[in-house]
Amino acid sequence: MAGFRVRRRRGAHELEVHDADLAKRAGAALFAADERIRATADELGFAEAELEAGATMLLGEALVAARRQLSDAFRLNRLNHDAIPGSADEVRARNLRIVQLCEWIEDVLDEQTSALADRMSRARRAPEIIAFVRAETERLRARTPYARETIDRLAARYAREALVDVEENLGEVEQLLAFAEHSLGVAERRREAGLRGDASVALEASAASVRRAATLLDVVETFEVEALRAEATLGAVAEQSRRQLAVALEEPQSHAVANASSELRAALADLPPVGVNTHPFAHLNRLREAHAALDAATSAARERATRQLPPAGHVYQVIRHADRQLDAARDAIADHPGWIGAEALMRLAESERIRIDLGHSLGGSAATIPLTDQNHRDRVIAMARRVADLAGEALYLARRDVDAFRSQPATARS
Repeated sequence: MAGFRVRRRRGAHELEVHDADLAKRAGAALFAADERIRATADELGFAEAELEAGATMLLGEALVAARRQLSDAFRLNRLNHDAIPGSADEVRARNLRIVQLCEWIEDVLDEQTSALADRMSRARRAPEIIAFVRAETERLRARTPYARETIDRLAARYAREALVDVEENLGEVEQLLAFAEHSLGVAERRREAGLRGDASVALEASAASVRRAATLLDVVETFEVEALRAEATLGAVAEQSRRQLAVALEEPQSHAVANASSELRAALADLPPVGVNTHPFAHLNRLREAHAALDAATSAARERATRQLPPAGHVYQVIRHADRQLDAARDAIADHPGWIGAEALMRLAESERIRIDLGHSLGGSAATIPLTDQNHRDRVIAMARRVADLAGEALYLARRDVDAFRSQPATARS
């Protein structure tokens, strides 16, 4: 008994220490949240002086919500310091709520001040960004003649359809650079008028256009190298495909192998002769797809040829087992009319339906099953097993229903 009192006093002491620590945390959180709101209000004032009102609206709304939550937190703190603060559990719950409210204030203000800092940084760097975008625009314009020469050089070697995308790139580059210059002018005029928000939008649009134009020019310049690589790879893949066709003739044959072989031969036949402009990417992709299809078809045919057929006796055994299960379920249900629920009847009906389909699939008695048709044999075994499974479920459910019916009082049965 003494030991029990010692443990009880120890637990009470630990709880008192925990409550004291929690109260300190709540007080520190209140002080920090109050200071954070004051500092954020100052940041908002500085931001409103540099940016337009719309850019600071979200932070202003966050401050209003934070002050409201801080007011609730102070109210809870006052209740905890009243002459009659309530039970220890109530005080503890209030302190926990104070900590939660202050953490929410910190999180919301962190999110909004971070976003506002980014906007202010961009606004302060606007002259630097304008100069950079203008220099990039001039540099990209200087690259366009070289890109045009590259396309002319490619046109002498590759088919017209292979160059459609890169030729369109040059036209889009001209449009993007013109848009970037126009947007820069808008940004400068809005900035001079004090419309910092509009200036930021126009400047970002200009910078995005320049980035897109640079990407398109890079594509034009790297296309030549990629086309040469594709052209070199095409010859190697074509030679590999011819060897693959020869090997496929020695592999087990199937309808899929024949179709894939025909497609690969057609892809090889469509390769242009030497000296004719070609579309290396299109031909390479077609050869690779046909090559992969023939690989998959020959692998499947090889696996099917090496897979051992289940003996015919096993097939007959599976069917006989299914029929026995079905007969047992039928007898159990027929012997107890009115006792069996809908679930068991549904399982039995589904089993009988599949057994009828199985009979159609056999085309007669089980003895007529083709012994060399693997697909047919697999399908028959799967259907017979499904018949047995459903019949077994119907039998189990029927026995359960019979047991439930027998356990009812005689008055309920009638």
